[in-house]
Amino acid sequence: MTAAFTAAGPFARSAAPRRRAAGPLWSVVNSAAALLMLLLALPVVLGVALAVKLDGGPMLFRQERVGKDGRDFPMLKFRSMVVDAEARLAALGEHNEGSGPLFKLRHDPRVTRVGAVLRKYSLDELPQLLNVVAGQMALVGPRPALRREVEQYCAIARRRLAVKPGLTGLWQVSGRSDLNWEESIALDAEYVATWSPMLDAKILARTAAAVVRGGGAY
Repeated sequence: MTAAFTAAGPFARSAAPRRRAAGPLWSVVNSAAALLMLLLALPVVLGVALAVKLDGGPMLFRQERVGKDGRDFPMLKFRSMVVDAEARLAALGEHNEGSGPLFKLRHDPRVTRVGAVLRKYSLDELPQLLNVVAGQMALVGPRPALRREVEQYCAIARRRLAVKPGLTGLWQVSGRSDLNWEESIALDAEYVATWSPMLDAKILARTAAAVVRGGGAY
């Protein structure tokens, strides 16, 4: 049975009335917008899928992540690493450049040549539009975490679980992987505390510029 983790503290609850009022309608807006984006991006999606397939191995990578209220869901990505990436992770532990529960390695040897390009421009995230259409994710929200990461969350980090995880978010447009764990958590907590449809719109507008620059992604 999936363990439930909930957001804690008044900081996380400050935007709760807005979420309750706009939540159902905003979820429909997110799903409809994601479906439209998926249709518009279809030529790119097909091109990326072909490139990944020609690189060898499956096109999609499916992994259980933790969503709103601590519920697991199958997150989708275009595969950007070698097929046995998880099996190789333990051997790379001593090279971890991340802080907190995150594993980060700027020049991760598990990333394929095609995958490096996909990651730089966040093209590997495109299949997550299907997660948004399904209501498991939102266009904007905190990064969808692994269960082992959530099990190490402090009270502030658990505030991320008050909302759906997002395809993009405040920390993604504020430095991406160049930020450390504490900085990304602070930005996600700020997002949860100050959420509004207008904030989502601003983050989406900034996302396009961040993706084109390709900075902080690895």
